[in-house]
Amino acid sequence: MIGSRPRTGYGLVLLLIIGTYVLALLVRDRWELAVLLLVQTITVWQALRVSRARSGMRYAAAGLFLLALVAALLNIVLSRNSPLLGWTFLAASVLYLLAPFAIVRHLSTQHGVDQQTLLGALAAYLLIGMAFGFAYQCLGVIQPGPLFGDKGDPVISDALFFSFVTMTTTGYGDLVPAADPARTIAVVEALTGSLFLVTAVAKVVENWRPRNWDSGDDSRERDE
Repeated sequence: MIGSRPRTGYGLVLLLIIGTYVLALLVRDRWELAVLLLVQTITVWQALRVSRARSGMRYAAAGLFLLALVAALLNIVLSRNSPLLGWTFLAASVLYLLAPFAIVRHLSTQHGVDQQTLLGALAAYLLIGMAFGFAYQCLGVIQPGPLFGDKGDPVISDALFFSFVTMTTTGYGDLVPAADPARTIAVVEALTGSLFLVTAVAKVVENWRPRNWDSGDDSRERDE
């Protein structure tokens, strides 16, 4: 039931997502990436807790975090061009893809829509965008050629910007993947973003009924 959910659950998740986004924009040194991963894991863990994800998904998230943390710590002591940096971003991407599945599954079981439902849908949408952003950052590190051709490989801010522009199908055209697999991932992200809006968000809007609607319907029935 909706009343059984933590009243501030998805609101806290949304704040953590915004915090990790800002922190990602500020990452410059490799040790800061380890801090980012820690905050990301707290964000995902909170999302899984509020959405009452199955224990298997929680264990998978914990395992991914441990692998990513080991890779991030090794990357601190290794050379700057170490491929471990790319796999660290890949682990971060997978972490951020786990939570939206749990959130959407949880929201689909709720009857009616309240503030927490709206915040949960927004949190899931932002998590998907950031997951693809970290995937582009991973490709920029591990693939031999530049991700965006003449624009070179992206910094995290560019990768996140391109991700949300792609997911919302805005398409400014200032950043364009030079080749696969980045092009294919961009297509998948655009489709995922569109399907999310058509299904999850549309379902929320469909079920949303302000309180005065019901009272208004009742008054009209009495007048008839």
